[in-house]
Amino acid sequence: MRVNWRKMPKKVLHIILIIAMMVPSMARAQYAGSGSSAFAFLDLPISSKMAALGGANVSLRDGDVTLAMNNPSLLGTMTDKVLALNYAYYLPGMMFGSALYGHNFGRSKIEKHPDEPDKPNYFAVGIHYLDYGTMQYASEQGDLTGGSFSARDILIDAMYARQLSPNFSIGVTLKPIMSFYESYSSFALGADVGFHFQLKDSTFQLGLCLQNIGWQLKGFYSEEGGTARQMLPLNLQLGFNYRFKHAPIRLGMTIHNMQCWNIGYEYTNVKTDENTDIAWYDMMFRHTIFFLDIVPRNDRFYITLSYNHRRRAELAIKDQRSFAGFAIGAGVRIYKFRIGFATYQATKSNLSYQVSLALDINSMLQ
Repeated sequence: MRVNWRKMPKKVLHIILIIAMMVPSMARAQYAGSGSSAFAFLDLPISSKMAALGGANVSLRDGDVTLAMNNPSLLGTMTDKVLALNYAYYLPGMMFGSALYGHNFGRSKIEKHPDEPDKPNYFAVGIHYLDYGTMQYASEQGDLTGGSFSARDILIDAMYARQLSPNFSIGVTLKPIMSFYESYSSFALGADVGFHFQLKDSTFQLGLCLQNIGWQLKGFYSEEGGTARQMLPLNLQLGFNYRFKHAPIRLGMTIHNMQCWNIGYEYTNVKTDENTDIAWYDMMFRHTIFFLDIVPRNDRFYITLSYNHRRRAELAIKDQRSFAGFAIGAGVRIYKFRIGFATYQATKSNLSYQVSLALDINSMLQ
């Protein structure tokens, strides 16, 4: 496989150059899942397929509208009039759900661009809701003081993508974000910029996305001189996958948080004599997610396995067997519906489960 860079559309090269120029200036931004940034829930997988892929994906484009949440350029002709509903279980009392709808519009000039799809403008809108449940007021020592409060996060996203050629597509997402924790609230505005390349037979796909470009417009608290504002947890991801021509197998890898080398945690409230320095090779693999997709030619079902080394390093319990870092999911197409399920370990104490349901409205209208 060889890519002829001379034939690559100039717009694509400009986008790659802009992303490359933006990253160094944001290199000090907080990264997703650091434990210290605002809106860390943006790092949660929003569908069963995303969860099965290890929690992140910017390269796999297979008609699942939820995958565009990590890279808007993954929208395409197959996401037109698709409604997706998702629900996840993390801990008792918590509720995490989302709903997305894809819609394509516009008319292409077939006489000038014969390879352009009939509706070249890809669009999707979604809402995601995370409710942490009811919590009791307590003192610093853990003594209950009476009363309770709630906390929740809300994300609304509008995605747009355009096919520049049979091989290249670009996309952008605009996402208002709101959080309400007890009497504190915050509002932020973010954006994602993504790029996708694939061979005509889709055996090889590559994606690049700069996620969470933006900052808080209203912070949780005030400081001297005004409201304290934080940047969103920036995340630059690069991914690729390859589907074998004569076997129902797809292999892929996603590299996340490329803008920040050190994504380890710092223990500030625990005294330990152990060496907490992370070796360079360990840190390198914490940026990677590997997945295996078993997909027959008819695409009637899929089975996905993945390994996320960062999760393994942070959630595994010493001297005990653990499922941490691994994820497994499966899906099946029944009549007009796609049903998916995935499980993985999101905390040290229990497994998390994610269920997705997608309805192809186009097929119902035929």
